[in-house]
Amino acid sequence: MGFGLSIILVLALFFKPLACQQPNTDGYFVSEFFKKMTSPSSSSSSQASNFSTPVCSWQGVFCDAQKEHVIGLSASGLGLSGSVPDTTIGKLTKLQSLDLSNNKITTLPSDLWSLGSLKTLNLSSNQISGPLPSNIGNFGMLEAFDLSNNNFSGEIPAAISSLVSLRVLKLERNMFQWSIPTEIVDCQSLVSVDLSMNSLNGSLPDGFFGAAFPKLRSLNLAGNEIHGRDPDLSEMKSITSLNISGNLFQGSVMGVFQEQMEVIDLSRNQFQGHISQVQFNTSFNWSHLVYLDLSENQLSGEIFNNLNRAHNLKHLNLAYNRFNRQEFPRIETFLALEYLNLSRTSLAGLISNDISQLSSLHTLDLSMNHLTGQIPLLSIKSLEIVDVSHNNLSGEIPVSVLDKLPWMERFNFSFNNLTLCASELSPEILQTAFFGSTNNCPIAANPGLFKRREAKHKGLKLALALTLSMICLLAGLLFLAFGCRRKPKMWAVKQTSYKEEQNISGPFSFQTDSTTWVADVKHANSVPVVIFEKPLLNVTFADLLSATSNFDKGTLLAEGKFGPVYRGFLPGGIHVAVKVLVHGSTLTDQEAARELEYLGRIKHPNLVPLTGYCLAGDQRIAIYDYMENGNLQNFLYDLPLGVQTTEDWSTDTWEEEDNNGIQNVGSEGLLTTWRFRHKIALGTARALAFLHHGCSPPIIHRDIKASSVYLDFNLEPRVSDFGLAKVFGSGLDDEIARGSPGYVPPEFSQPECDSPTPKSDVYCFGVVLFELVTGKKPIEDDYPEEKEANLVSWVRGLLRKNQGSRAIDPKIRDTGPENQMEEALKIGYLCTADLPSKRPSMQQIVGLLKDIEPTSHQ
Repeated sequence: MGFGLSIILVLALFFKPLACQQPNTDGYFVSEFFKKMTSPSSSSSSQASNFSTPVCSWQGVFCDAQKEHVIGLSASGLGLSGSVPDTTIGKLTKLQSLDLSNNKITTLPSDLWSLGSLKTLNLSSNQISGPLPSNIGNFGMLEAFDLSNNNFSGEIPAAISSLVSLRVLKLERNMFQWSIPTEIVDCQSLVSVDLSMNSLNGSLPDGFFGAAFPKLRSLNLAGNEIHGRDPDLSEMKSITSLNISGNLFQGSVMGVFQEQMEVIDLSRNQFQGHISQVQFNTSFNWSHLVYLDLSENQLSGEIFNNLNRAHNLKHLNLAYNRFNRQEFPRIETFLALEYLNLSRTSLAGLISNDISQLSSLHTLDLSMNHLTGQIPLLSIKSLEIVDVSHNNLSGEIPVSVLDKLPWMERFNFSFNNLTLCASELSPEILQTAFFGSTNNCPIAANPGLFKRREAKHKGLKLALALTLSMICLLAGLLFLAFGCRRKPKMWAVKQTSYKEEQNISGPFSFQTDSTTWVADVKHANSVPVVIFEKPLLNVTFADLLSATSNFDKGTLLAEGKFGPVYRGFLPGGIHVAVKVLVHGSTLTDQEAARELEYLGRIKHPNLVPLTGYCLAGDQRIAIYDYMENGNLQNFLYDLPLGVQTTEDWSTDTWEEEDNNGIQNVGSEGLLTTWRFRHKIALGTARALAFLHHGCSPPIIHRDIKASSVYLDFNLEPRVSDFGLAKVFGSGLDDEIARGSPGYVPPEFSQPECDSPTPKSDVYCFGVVLFELVTGKKPIEDDYPEEKEANLVSWVRGLLRKNQGSRAIDPKIRDTGPENQMEEALKIGYLCTADLPSKRPSMQQIVGLLKDIEPTSHQ
C-alpha cells in the first residue's frame, strides 16, 4: 500500500476521513494543515481529497454549536513534523484551544499570533527554535500557555504583560536567556509558573515575590542562574509550592516558610544563616509541609527544633551544609517520611533507634558525619537505599540489616570501624560497600579455613627443607624479574597516581577493535567528572583514566551503537560502567550537560541509574552503576548466569569455587524457571511504561533488545541506554532508527519513517518477550519447519495456527502452567503487530503481564 496510505489509515482512526472542504472555511484550513504536516506523497494527497466526512466529526476537532467554526483542535503525539505552513490553523479565527504537543514541529506560522480568541495553547515537546516573538501580546484571552521542552532562545518578551488572563505559564526546558522581564508582574491571574531549566540570569523583577501574584500556587525557577537575596513570600498568600533550586540566591531562608507551604526546594544555592531562627516564625503551619530540600547551601547553626512538628513530611534533605556539630535529631514524629538525607550535616553521637519506626522510609543517607556507636536494626521493609559511610560507627552490622541487602537498590557502609560476617558477600561488594570493615566470621561459617590451615602444616617441613637450597636460585630469579619487569612496574606506579602526574597536554587517543576515539583536553586533571549523589567528590578525567587503566581494552565490557563501555572503580570505591558516546553530537556542552543531568534525575527500580557524566572535549561520557550479573542476552544464549564473558562484562571473581551469590546457580536452577522469566518481562515492561507514561516529555528508548536489559545484584531487570539519543541532538537519529537486526519494526522499512515512536519500542519489547518464552534468538536460530523465518514470523505463524505451545522453551516448559506461557506469547503477538496503531501501549502491557500469575510447578 505504501507508507503514504498507511499514514492516511492511521489518521483516519483519529480524525475519521478528511473531507473535501470548501475553500476559505475552517474545514478547509484544518484539512490543509493535516495534509501538509503529514506525508507529502501523491497517494496521501489523492486519498485525502476523496473523503467527505464533515470536519466537525473528526476526532480531536471541536466546533461551535452551529458547526461553522472550529473552536478546538487537539493533534498531540501524531508525528507531525516540520514547519507549520501559513494559511492553515492560523486562519481559524474562532479557535479557543490548540494542542500540538509531542510532535516534531520546528517552525510556527506567522499568522498563528493573530488568533486573539485562544484561551489554551500547548506547543510542548516539539523542536521549535528561535526567539519567542513579541506578537504573543495578541493573546489577550490566553489562560494556559505551554512551550516547555522546545529550543526557544533569546529573552522572554516584555509583551507577556498583555496576557492579563494567563493562569498557567510553562516555559521550562528551553534556552531562554537574560532576565525575567519586569512586565511579568502584570500577569496577576497566574496560578502556576514554571521557568525551570533555562539559562535565565540577573535578578528577579521588583515585586516578583510580593503582592503581584495573589493567586499563584506553584512557582518553579530551578536550574537557572538567577540572583536574589532574602526571598520573602509573606505577601504571596496562595503559594503552596516553591522550587528555586540550582540558582544563585543568597541570604536568609526565613521568609520562605509561610502558611500553607507544602513543597519547598531551595537546594544548590548560597543561602546562609541559622535556620533555627525559623522557629520564631509563628505563622508557619508545619503540618502542611510534605517536601523540604535545603541541601547544598551554606546554612549553619542547629537543625531547627520546630521541624519535629512537620508530621506529614515525606521528603527531607538537609545535606551538605555547615551546621554546628549536634546530636542526631528527634525523628520519631516523622511517621510519613519516605526520603531522609542528612549527609554532611555535622551529626554526632548515636543513630536514634527510633529510625526503625519510619515504616515508609525508602532512602536513608547519613554519610560523612561524626556518628558513633552501632547501627540500629533498621527493621524497615520499604528501605531500598542506605548510606552510612564515612562515619565512626563501630560494632557488628546487625544480621537483620545484612539480610535485607539482596533486596536493596544501593547500600554503603564503608569507612567506618564495623565488623560483619561476610561469608555470603562477594569480594567485590566487600570492596565497594564495606571498605574498611572487618570480616569476622565464626570458623563454622568459613570451613575453608580448616583446609587451608591443614595444607599449610603439611607443607611446612618441606618448605623449610627446600629454603636453603633454593635461596640462591631465588635471588637470581628476583634480580632477573626486577630487570625485566622494571618498565611495567613504573607504569603501575604511574597508573595508581595518574591523577597527580597526568598533566601532559592532550589530546588523548584511545582505540578499540571497531573505533578510535579522542578526548581533546589539555590536562586530565582540569576536566571535572560530575557524580550526582556525591557533588563534592573531587573526581576528574584523570580518575576515569586511572579507573579504566587508561581506557585499556582489558577493561572493555562491550561496544554498542552509542560507543564502547568500560568497567572501573572511581575514588570512594564506586563501581561503575563508563560509556563513551563516540558519535558526533550537535549539542553544545551546556545543552549536553543539561540533558545528562535530566537523565540522572530519572529513577526507577527497573532502570540502570545514571551515576554521573564527563564532558571531555567533544566526547560525552556517561557513567552508570555497574550491573553485576550481565545482560539478558548473555543469560539466554551465551553462558549460565554467573559465568561471564569479557565480551559482555568483566569480573575478576567469576572463577571462585565458593557458593556465594549466584556463581553456581547453574542453567537448571531457579533462574531457568517461568517465574523468573516472567519477572524479567514484567520489570522490563514497567521500565518502558515509566519512560513512556511517567516522564514528561515521554522518553522513547529507540533500541530495546535483550542486550539492553541488565540484571543487577538482586537479579532485578534494569533497562539501560534510555534517553541517550537526545544527548547527540540530531547526530544519531538515523543510525538508531535503523534498529538492531531482528528487532526492526515493519514501519522502519518505509523511507518516509522519520524516527522511532513509543509503538516502535512496543514492537521491540514484543521480540524480547518472544525470546524469554522461546529461548530463541531473534534471527539466525533454529525455527522448526521454517527455514527462512525469523523469531517473530515463526511465533506469530504458530499462534495463528493455535499451536503456540510448540514455541515454548523446553527449559521452562515444566516450571509453570503452559497456558500462562502461551498467554505471554499472545501478548508478544499484540506487540509485534504490523501496524503501530494496533499495538497496545506499554501501560496496557504491564496490566496484561500482571494478569498472568506465575505459580511454582513441581
